[in-house]
This record gives sequence, C-alpha cells and structure tokens, in this order.
Amino acid sequence: MGYYCGIDLGGTNIKAGIVDGEGKLLNKLSIKTRAERAMEEIIHDMGQLAADAIKDAGLEVKDIEAIGIGSPGTPDNDEGLLVYSSNLPFNKAPMRKLIREVIDLPVYIDNDANCAAMAEAVAGAGKGAKDSVTITLGTGVGAGVIINGRIFSGFNQAGSEFGHTVLVSGGVQCGCGRKGCFEQYASASALARMTREAAEANPDSLLNKVKEQEGEWNARIAFIAMREGDKVAEQVVDQYTDYLADGLANAINTFMPEVLVVGGGVCGEGDPLLIPMREKTMSRPYFGPGVPKTRIELAQMGNDAGIVGAAMMGKSCVDDGKNGK
Repeated sequence: MGYYCGIDLGGTNIKAGIVDGEGKLLNKLSIKTRAERAMEEIIHDMGQLAADAIKDAGLEVKDIEAIGIGSPGTPDNDEGLLVYSSNLPFNKAPMRKLIREVIDLPVYIDNDANCAAMAEAVAGAGKGAKDSVTITLGTGVGAGVIINGRIFSGFNQAGSEFGHTVLVSGGVQCGCGRKGCFEQYASASALARMTREAAEANPDSLLNKVKEQEGEWNARIAFIAMREGDKVAEQVVDQYTDYLADGLANAINTFMPEVLVVGGGVCGEGDPLLIPMREKTMSRPYFGPGVPKTRIELAQMGNDAGIVGAAMMGKSCVDDGKNGK
C-alpha cells in the first residue's frame, strides 16, 4: 500500500501528516506559519515539515507516492503554483519547485475547501458516495464539490465558490465586491452580525446580556439566548436557518449530490440548528416523484480534514497520471 503526505497550509499553522491509500491518518505534526515572512521561507518550512512527518511515521521518502497541499486561495495545479492567497504573502508562488528543493517527491496543490471535501468523500461523511458536496460554515462559507470521486473546480481551478453566489439581490456588501452573497447570510460571521443588529434593535433582549458574558459578538450568542427563552434570539436563529437552507438547496439543485456534508463550528450547536436546517433545506430542492433524495450529513473529519484531504487529492492526481514534478 502506498502512502501520501498531506500538508494543510493555514494563516496561523502549517500541519502535515502521512495518510495511507484508504484515507487513514497515521500521524500529524504542526508548526506556526508566521505569515509575515517571505513566501520562500514559509514554503521551505512546509517541505521540511513534510520530511519530518515522513520520518516521524517511521517511513522513508521512497515509501511516499506524493505530497498534496491544501491552501487557501487559488492554485494552479498544472504549473505547481499558488496563484493568489488573500491571507498569505503569495503571488504566483512556485510552490512545487520550492518544495521539491527540500524533498524530491511529486507535489500537487489545491484549494483547502476542495481538500476538506475530498477528506469527507474518502474517509468521512461522504464515504461511499461518488458525488458529494461539502459546505463549511466559518468566517466565510467554504465549499468543495466531488464528482465521480474527483474534485471539481472548473477550468481555472477557481470554481465551487458557493459562498460568493448571490442569495439576496442588492443585499449586504461582500468582500468579493458583490452584494448579497450567501457568505454574508450563512457564515458564522454573518450570524454574529445578525445577532448584533437584532440586539441593537431590541435593547431589552437577552442577547445583550449574553454578549456581555461572551465578551464579543459571535455565532453562539443567539443560540444561548434562545435556549433561555428569548424570542428575539429565536427570530434570529429562524432567519439564519432560512438563509442557510436556501443556499444549501441551491447547491443541491445545482449538483444533486448523493450526500451534502455541512461542517464548521456553528454546527456544534446541535439540534437547535440541525433540525430546522435539515427540514427547511429538504423542503426546497426539486425532487420529482420517485426521485432519490440527497442526504444531509454533518462533517466528520474535523481538524484532520485538511491533511487527509490534501493527501487524498495527491493520490487522485497520481492515479490520474498528472505530472507533479
């Protein structure tokens, strides 16, 4: 059985680990990114961390089929470049070339959301399904699409950006330049904003009291206050799950995946979010009479998704005969 190294590049941490051909994570290491540094230094550390992970797993370089890298931003896997990343000092960064100067293995690069989707498809909530979509609710809305077991990202590797499809025409300004993006209504950041706006309009609401306890506006506040019986908080959660369901239904109608995987910290709220999310979402897509319906599942891979998904993306590139050298 071959082994694959996955590198999860983030603005705060770089993580790497070794994964077998079935998606089982053998080990993982982590170092600080220190994103203020030059890209050459960061990429060198990525290569060194991969080498350290191989040694830590009791393996040798010859045992590894490929290195897969998941990074925020837009990759060019054909040329081995990270074209752009808003949170890192990379502009057409020659990631494959610089990694291979540290460790001589094929190197493949993809977006971190796509890698998370691959992890869920191979070893998580989408395991066994040929077609799946994974949507992550965090600071923004990340999305990855798997079709026939392969990442779909368009001709330019910048596709599957569901977070930047418009949900409300002329709505809230988004950082991408458009107004009304799904990300501005369904992310954890959006829920925090909606909660603050509702609290300002209803000063007697428990939302303000909970915010004092929490210290800052966040996605938990509305759920905490709702559990204590606050009607304004209940309205916030109801509105949020409406927006979320509309966006998820759009994803289902577009791809009709066998499994729609939803993840992110906000999903930790449990049934008060999950029950209405599932019920509302499944009331919206077009399923003709007798047509099998998409399953909605919670993401299972957690913090390991980036490493496992990057490694499995690398495996799929090797299997497809793509050049990583």
